[in-house]
Amino acid sequence: MACSNTYRLRCSLPAHEMDVRGLVAAAYPDGAFVSVSRDRTARVWVPNSSENMGFTEMHCMNGHANFVSCVCIIAPTETYPRGLVATGGHDNNICVFSLDRPDPLFTLKGHKNTVCTLSAGKFGTLLSGSWDTTAKVWLSDKCMMTLQGHTAAVWAVVILPEQGLMLSGSADKTIKLWKAGHCEKTYTGHEDCVRGLAVISDVEFFSCSNDASIRRWMVTGECVQVYYGHTNYIYSIAVFPNGQDFISTGEDRTVRVWKKGECSQTVRLPAQSVWCCCILPNGDIAIGASDGIIRVFTESEDRVASAQDLQAFEDELSKAIIDPKTGDLGDIKIEELPGREHLDEPGNRDGQTRLIKEGSNVEAYQWSMSDGRWVKIGDVVGGSSTQSSKRVMYEGKEYDFVFTIDVNEGGPPMKLPYNVTDDPWLTAHNFLQKNDLSPMFLDQVANFIIENSKGHTLEPAPAIAADPFTGGGRYIPGSGGGSQGFGADPFTGAGRYVPGSGSTGTVPSGGSAYSSASLQKATTNIYFPNTDGVMFEQANAIQILGKLRELNNTAPEDHKLSEGALDCLKKLLLVVTDLNLSQEQPTADQITVLWRTSHWPEDIVFPVLDILRLAVRHPEVNAQLCGGTEGASLCNHLLGLMFPEGRPANQLLALRTLCNCFSGSHGRALLLGQRDAVLSRAGDLCTVCNKNIHVALATLVLNYAGRLYGQPAEIEAKAQCLSVASTALEVVQDKEAVFRLLVALGTTVAGDSTAKDLARSLGVKSQISKYASVSDPAKVGECCRLLIDELQ
Repeated sequence: MACSNTYRLRCSLPAHEMDVRGLVAAAYPDGAFVSVSRDRTARVWVPNSSENMGFTEMHCMNGHANFVSCVCIIAPTETYPRGLVATGGHDNNICVFSLDRPDPLFTLKGHKNTVCTLSAGKFGTLLSGSWDTTAKVWLSDKCMMTLQGHTAAVWAVVILPEQGLMLSGSADKTIKLWKAGHCEKTYTGHEDCVRGLAVISDVEFFSCSNDASIRRWMVTGECVQVYYGHTNYIYSIAVFPNGQDFISTGEDRTVRVWKKGECSQTVRLPAQSVWCCCILPNGDIAIGASDGIIRVFTESEDRVASAQDLQAFEDELSKAIIDPKTGDLGDIKIEELPGREHLDEPGNRDGQTRLIKEGSNVEAYQWSMSDGRWVKIGDVVGGSSTQSSKRVMYEGKEYDFVFTIDVNEGGPPMKLPYNVTDDPWLTAHNFLQKNDLSPMFLDQVANFIIENSKGHTLEPAPAIAADPFTGGGRYIPGSGGGSQGFGADPFTGAGRYVPGSGSTGTVPSGGSAYSSASLQKATTNIYFPNTDGVMFEQANAIQILGKLRELNNTAPEDHKLSEGALDCLKKLLLVVTDLNLSQEQPTADQITVLWRTSHWPEDIVFPVLDILRLAVRHPEVNAQLCGGTEGASLCNHLLGLMFPEGRPANQLLALRTLCNCFSGSHGRALLLGQRDAVLSRAGDLCTVCNKNIHVALATLVLNYAGRLYGQPAEIEAKAQCLSVASTALEVVQDKEAVFRLLVALGTTVAGDSTAKDLARSLGVKSQISKYASVSDPAKVGECCRLLIDELQ
């Protein structure tokens, strides 16, 4: 079989609808590999016998609720002779598949954020790394141990051949060696996130980083060599069977082949982000990129693509747009470039680049040592000014603009595609999230877009508020009689002053409703930490009693209340509606009737629950219903009303009752003791599309955060608050709910460095950055910016 010692295209597979984020050679069938993608699927590819020497999709696996970011193969066993496929995703889960069914055999749950790296070892051991700053060791479907020590996301893990030794690489710029769950050694040297690890032998390994370097390490701790060649982030690395040569991919649009310690070949791709690579058993290499295409390259002359396919690949590459500021082409002065005659001189190494002037255009070429000629790799553009007159192609799509954004001091600029129909603030937010950049750049990037796209922006649609239960003027569970205006108290609507809530609330002419120019930065943090707790106190006693009597008339005979019982509830309601005015105390009989009636059928119980949520604010009721064994019964009863498939009115009032339980010492003790169950059930209500429920859920998280403030030892409880708040922010739309979640997050991290690190690793800053520019209501933007400052 002829071998050219140079990798050339074997085939291109339009494999996925979105970025290909992971690749791994499969244990079965021979020559197969598995890919995973942001399109939420994993796919098995097998070589076919056609003349084009390509691959065919054999199997598609689905199981993740969000992007899939990594994949590994668990070695064959007697039970699974073809091995298993493990995938990790942005839904925080690991799915384990066999090759004969599309759904997972089982799902591993335990990580609190994206699972971004996986490695399989002997005896079915699986090692995972996550943005939650931990790595976890799994055996079968059980988590055996959690490796804690990194202070930022764990981007890379690998199991070394020596039993019990594991490596993890992190955004904290370090690599750690673990044995029996304990950190044995920390390797330092990289100047940015460690993105990939690869085993060389029992005693050596490679690492690659966002600092554009590859390092070779001894397990004993010495860095024995540093490799330079890439001009941007390096995302993945794979080692050939000889244990010396390797390949790497990165953000500079290239896969690089390294032999005998030198970069022997540079293969450019028509996609900006080259995310992943793997080496197939026959020595071919598979590459996955941001355009959703998998490209396989080979040294074998027998497997090289047809002349027609090679030309098509070269044509696709030649149409790429390159910005000189990316650094991929070195430090150039366009005005001094030579003409086409410069290409008459041969290059002196594979991958060497040259720029030439062709009329008014600048073209980039790369020297191909195997072909002995210069191959065009793209057109060079200078910035947005050259792109304003026509649509621009970027990663296979047309855009009005493809900007170059330079936000990393000393680092390479990045590409930002934009259409004038897009919201510049949302575009900026998504750009920062995609590139793992600080949300502090949101205003800067958004204003750059607005300025350079001639001010084309879209105004946001006004919010439409509608009560989810009843029409106007009818009894609304949990409602009061007064209106809640813009100048109302941030939480209760009681008419207190809110900074930034001026009477006009107007947007300066010529700006977007999200324009940062219209925002005033709060000089004093009045929002968090909030330790007072927020209660739902407003009520219309007349309407509640009217609804109670109406439903009692239609209640089943065995549930109907006597006039005496109704009178008990009426007197109790009048006592607890306004605690400041009433001099009377609730009686034992009244509390007993309330508790018994709260177990009415679910379709008629809501006015009783409304009385209950008001009553638990009273010290006497709080003590009797929340203390001792009665407390556990109350909590279980309320949780039983909060299943996602339940009635929204009951869900809402159960949440509000739990919030109001925080008003008394017995209620606080009860809810802190039941915290895991309460927050877990409450978090499930994120999926219920009801703004009032979302506000109540946010308030419950806020009240928990307030009780945990100043208690650094309660990191597990704080982690749950962060997790529930972060999950809720993914779906909540109502600005009041968003505001309360922001206050809850701020209260959780205030004064606690560990909680701050946890919030950073969970990606809270990038998640909330879209709210930094909200000006209506102003408290949302103000609180968000204060929280971002807290997390810097």
